[in-house]
Amino acid sequence: MSASDNKATVVLGSQWGDEGKGKLVDILAKDIDICIRCQGGNNAGHTIVVDGVKYAFHMLPSGLVNPKCVSVVGSGVVVHLPSFFEELEDLIAQGLDCDGRLFISDRCHLVFDFHQIVDGMKEGELGRGSIGTTKKGIGPAYSSKASRSGIRVHHLYHFEEFEQRFRTIVAARHKRYGDFEHDIEAELARYRQLAERLRPFVIDSVEFLYKELKTQKRVLVEGANALMLDIDFGTYPYVTSSNTSVGGVCTGLGIPPSKVGNVIGVAKAYTTRVGGGPFPSELHDEVGQKLRDIGAEYGVTTGRPRRCGWLDLVVLRYSNMINGYTSINLTKLDVLDTFDEIKVAVSYTMHGKEVTSFPADLNDLATATVNYVTLPGWNQDISKCKTFEELPENCQSYVRFIEKDLGVPVQWIGVGAGREDMITVDISKQ
Repeated sequence: MSASDNKATVVLGSQWGDEGKGKLVDILAKDIDICIRCQGGNNAGHTIVVDGVKYAFHMLPSGLVNPKCVSVVGSGVVVHLPSFFEELEDLIAQGLDCDGRLFISDRCHLVFDFHQIVDGMKEGELGRGSIGTTKKGIGPAYSSKASRSGIRVHHLYHFEEFEQRFRTIVAARHKRYGDFEHDIEAELARYRQLAERLRPFVIDSVEFLYKELKTQKRVLVEGANALMLDIDFGTYPYVTSSNTSVGGVCTGLGIPPSKVGNVIGVAKAYTTRVGGGPFPSELHDEVGQKLRDIGAEYGVTTGRPRRCGWLDLVVLRYSNMINGYTSINLTKLDVLDTFDEIKVAVSYTMHGKEVTSFPADLNDLATATVNYVTLPGWNQDISKCKTFEELPENCQSYVRFIEKDLGVPVQWIGVGAGREDMITVDISKQ
């Protein structure tokens, strides 16, 4: 293989997040040299179960679970440093050795406490139209970045400039939101200490990644959130503040499109969403509650109950148009084990016309009627299945139905919570 042939593998959420990306990243990371996050912040969250131990990840790459994998927080990630170290300390306390294999880009923008305060105030202003933010300060930090008033990791090492920038941006927020309780001097003192603590982790991630790919290192990119939360292509304004699509990999890491290889879309076997915003296949009845209870659908970061509904192929089709998935990881298929019948959304009817792609206008979407296909359930436990052939016939048919609609092979199937509860399908024969 020539240096030009080596490409990064990308794992992306294909719905509204919480699909189980971290579990696949953990599995793939055993054969990976570098695992890197490209966007988002500690508003993302997922749990990985290894040998019965639950590891909670929010900002740090899931590849840390693999002791041989180097993990990098890429330039497009916004970082709240106290949370960065708190998460790292929690993982170390659980027995993970992270020494010398976790790094952060010097171009990462920083999230400060005042960003988190402002995040809550902005939600209050929106009232009933609130987005459902985690109030982690992610949106305000990206706003600072876009307005060119943000503060990056490298500014910590020119502290006089850092302090000047910090006082200016806080003053601007007070001007916009009025007086709010925030101790500027205490936060500056804290960041003076955090700067030295962070120093061993800081690298030029652009050059680092370029050299690693050039020397044939195997790179895995871990996307946060999911396509339907993308700032441009998601259910705007009920979205996150970064590009969660495959485009965010290039802009968040500084790698060219030619260096992106396989793009794996992670999709839950049903659909969930947290916070406000449209959700056409949402179930408000006992079926939705059953999905929530069996699937333990409560947020890792917030603990909020997730909204639940049937699988929506309109969403997945649209997601695939943008991200161009080379294969799919279908997760939590076992949650459907006890359903007599399973519905799948295949199109919407809007203003008397059938549509098969996701609309931009949420006012149009609000008028939509969802058109479903009903498939028979399998009513048996699949959690012990190790191959596709061991799955019940109706379960196999459900997977094939999804593959045929999307035109993308399902390469991994999640049948339980553990690392070992993942069926790998040989798609080379398809």
